[in-house]
Amino acid sequence: MNSTGTLFRISIFGESHGKLIGVTIDGCPAGIPLKEEDFLEDLKRRQAGAAGTTPRIEKDLPNIVSGCFNGYTTGAPITVVFENQNIQSKDYDHLRKQPRPGHADWVAMQKFGGFNDHRGGGHFSGRLTLGLVAAGVVAKKIADPVQIQASLIEAGGMKDIEKAVDIAEKEDESIGGIIECKASPMPVGIGEPFFDSLESKIAHLVFSIPATKGVEFGSGFPAARMKGSEHNDNILSLDGKTESNHAGGINGGISNGNELVFRVAVKPTSSTGKSQNTLNLESGKVEELKIGGRHDKCIALRVPVVLESITAIAIADLLMQAGARRRVVK
Repeated sequence: MNSTGTLFRISIFGESHGKLIGVTIDGCPAGIPLKEEDFLEDLKRRQAGAAGTTPRIEKDLPNIVSGCFNGYTTGAPITVVFENQNIQSKDYDHLRKQPRPGHADWVAMQKFGGFNDHRGGGHFSGRLTLGLVAAGVVAKKIADPVQIQASLIEAGGMKDIEKAVDIAEKEDESIGGIIECKASPMPVGIGEPFFDSLESKIAHLVFSIPATKGVEFGSGFPAARMKGSEHNDNILSLDGKTESNHAGGINGGISNGNELVFRVAVKPTSSTGKSQNTLNLESGKVEELKIGGRHDKCIALRVPVVLESITAIAIADLLMQAGARRRVVK
């Protein structure tokens, strides 16, 4: 569904080329200072305009329409909306008969009987991450003093991000990337066994970010090639500090007080400048597809702030479940 969370709940809505998109946040404590200017820094980090990103640039100005009064949250649901203005819907008309390989075009048609909004990817567009970033701004206030930072550490298989993007631009191709996210200082004991473990909550939200294909915590998949004595993090003190951090700050699904560390793999954007072959739904034949429109060469460039946001959302919800955050802030 389009909603998630236990006590701190969010619902995202809208389509890429619809009138507006947004998020509703339910369960936010009352008394948290919040104004529209608070959203601008993170929204700017997500915005297009840099090399390797889409030429579609929206103002992305937040409009808080409920849940705030006199500069503070009221405890009622908070709704933040953003208008879509810079749209060129005609660029997507041909995709109704020729769905893009690797995109949600075809499955959306099948699931919703062709009633889905196909323009710009509709409800499956990465533009919906605006709602996640907006919710993350609120969640970061609840998660404080935990500081969350994510960065792109690899693009197109290269550590040199600028060079990778330059090559993609010259080849008119799209590339993926790997983003690393860290959070500290983490309190001990955040996360519930099994289904609401810290990893489960984060991973669930990670895959709400379009183009995500994998997530690993701590040493991740290389742990499968390590011995137990190598992977174990020796405990050094009563506060849980460990000699290494192969576990990524989590044991048994519960935070152990060390730095939370995980990485996410983002696939190349489906809308590449290269010609591809795909089924023509009208002719019933496989034909050449040339994708037009405005698209990111490397969508991973804009994902770090989204990753920070979903991490804050998960931590905020778990802190509230643990009773570590009150329903009224004074």
